Amino acid sequence: MKNELDYENTFYTPKLSGNANIAVRRLSWFLEKPMTATIEAVLKILPYLVDSEKVCKSCKIKDKCEYCFFHYPNLPLDEQFKQLQSL
Repeated sequence: MKNELDYENTFYTPKLSGNANIAVRRLSWFLEKPMTATIEAVLKILPYLVDSEKVCKSCKIKDKCEYCFFHYPNLPLDEQFKQLQSL
């Protein structure tokens, strides 16, 4: 995957609901990571839980594929385990 793009001031940052905030906070405490790192870790495993092809087909930003977690769903099994272990 390519380096992360600097999207500061490019996209809005949605606010979490109270329930989502509590869930992320608790998971963060469990993982001993900041909430931002926890959210990113969860996003990194989503391509293994949903059909990435369908996500890509519905995408409205076609020029940023190389930066997207859903663009690389077929990582070798050892890399998938590394992603999960990073949690």
